[in-house]
Amino acid sequence: MAEVIQRSVIEGRRFDLIGIGNAIVDVIAHADDGFLADNGLNKGTMTLIDAEQAEHLYHLMGAGIESSGGSAANTLAGLAALGGRGAFIGKVRNDQLGGIFRHDISALGVAFDSPPATAGPPTARCLVFVTADAQRTMQTFLGVSAELGPDDIDEEVIAASAVTYLEGYLWDPPAAKAAFQKAASIAHGHGNMVALTLSDPFCVDRHRIDFLDLVEGHIDILFANEAEIMSLYQVDDFDSALQHVTGHCQVAALTRSEKGAVIVSGDEVHVIDAVPVARVVDTTGAGDLFAAGFLYGLTQGRDLHDCGRLGVICAGEVIGHYGARPEADLVQLAAPVLV
Repeated sequence: MAEVIQRSVIEGRRFDLIGIGNAIVDVIAHADDGFLADNGLNKGTMTLIDAEQAEHLYHLMGAGIESSGGSAANTLAGLAALGGRGAFIGKVRNDQLGGIFRHDISALGVAFDSPPATAGPPTARCLVFVTADAQRTMQTFLGVSAELGPDDIDEEVIAASAVTYLEGYLWDPPAAKAAFQKAASIAHGHGNMVALTLSDPFCVDRHRIDFLDLVEGHIDILFANEAEIMSLYQVDDFDSALQHVTGHCQVAALTRSEKGAVIVSGDEVHVIDAVPVARVVDTTGAGDLFAAGFLYGLTQGRDLHDCGRLGVICAGEVIGHYGARPEADLVQLAAPVLV
């Protein structure tokens, strides 16, 4: 099965990957457990907040790092760092943060041609509180990014992309659901593949029925961590979840933190060891960068085991520093796999 997948995604496409997701500017800062408790923040998860809450928490944050972010955009950044050809569809306003997002992602070599909105809510931002144990607690104001709809889907770009990558975080708004369904239909109509990341247990709990339907009927490649895949199938252990997902999509790429990853495709199962890390600093973006490495390998014709190895290498790099974008040379780190 892996050889068929690889041939189908690498033949004559302008882009290796197009991501569709929230266009967000990340603000990342240190926090302690007391701060989280005092402000009613649920540690280690992503929570949607409104504009007033975003403004209040922003003023309470310590010194932080601001950069363009969003789950799918982070994956595109990792893919570009490896030398892949990527494009992104997302919605920003014609405001300062919208300009920051566009500049940052374009500077990485990712095509971003979605026109900015001239009215409505401002550009989205995610306030990321990182505790000493490297857990990240995210408070996200989606702003105009949540208004992405079917009219924002560029059929020409989807058709020209070997893989269309959908971000589970964007599944809430009805218009975004319609946009995802349109993109998946276009991709499959042109013989391309569709990937989905479940993004967060919070997303799975809210949209379990929809996600199960997506995985069963519309998704070729599924990305999930241990908590997300167990939540999807409402089981208490990883092995049970693994049995459920087998056969429901062509490939399931499941991450398990320090236990590495498991890649399943039909009867094919690959257990990938995690890359040793001197110190885990911030787990923000680990899943996004795993997907970047995996999809880069897949679109370069690598077998599933190598794709998994590339995924854990990229994830290992990003958890060693603050922020969800790679700092080291991913090409150099991935060289032992790519030779």
